[in-house]
Amino acid sequence: MKAMKNSELKYQMALHAIVLVWGFTGILGKLISLDAYSIVWYRMLIAFAGLLIYAKIVRLPIMVDPLTLGKYLGVGFIVATHWILFFESIKVSTVSVALATMSSATLFTALLEPLFYRRKIIGYEMLFGVLVIAGLIMIFNFESSYYLGISLALLSAFCASLFTTINGKFIGNGEKSRVISLYEMLGGVIGITLYFLLTGELGIWESLPSGADLGYLLILGLVCTSLAFVISVEVMKHLSPYTVSISINMEPVYSIILALLFFGEEERMS
Repeated sequence: MKAMKNSELKYQMALHAIVLVWGFTGILGKLISLDAYSIVWYRMLIAFAGLLIYAKIVRLPIMVDPLTLGKYLGVGFIVATHWILFFESIKVSTVSVALATMSSATLFTALLEPLFYRRKIIGYEMLFGVLVIAGLIMIFNFESSYYLGISLALLSAFCASLFTTINGKFIGNGEKSRVISLYEMLGGVIGITLYFLLTGELGIWESLPSGADLGYLLILGLVCTSLAFVISVEVMKHLSPYTVSISINMEPVYSIILALLFFGEEERMS
């Protein structure tokens, strides 16, 4: 029993370390001058390349059957949508507002997890979700000028809850976190590329990232995505999707502190 608790504590600490790293993504999103679609396309492409190189180095088998591949790529579309909405929310509001709204993922997960795992809704999970909504109502009342950013962040939070819950099912079936992450990153790249091709927008081909943007994108893609995403999927072997979701609610706290350090007064809320 004690060994089990120590093991769970280890994975909870690993999760919080990753949440801290994710807290830095908002800062990078604000610093990068590209639009949200381009940021996510480069982020997922760099992450995919990093994971593929890693798989080759450690000789990780990455072949999967077509049905499984389709599932991974599909979830990759959801991940890409989540990040696009998140970065767009930051662009039209602030890091603090976007990340505070993202905490609504707790409520969405409390509703989605019982649906996917076919279990009853747990009272305390819903209570935490309601408390989050109460906090969001306060933000809407005091930061009403950022209604668009808040709305985009709410949609982003739903997507985050959805792919987190689905990944929890994948891991529960014994599927490898590195392989899942690899193909989900590829799925996001394919999805955004198809979007640009179908809409005829120039998007990612309109302008190449500057030297500073490229440096930020490499940090975002390799550290905040490849490394962090693999570890986050791995901890789901030992922690429930709800535990992961509620732990991720620390991300706004870390991000707001970092945002105040980087951007100062423009991040202060009323």
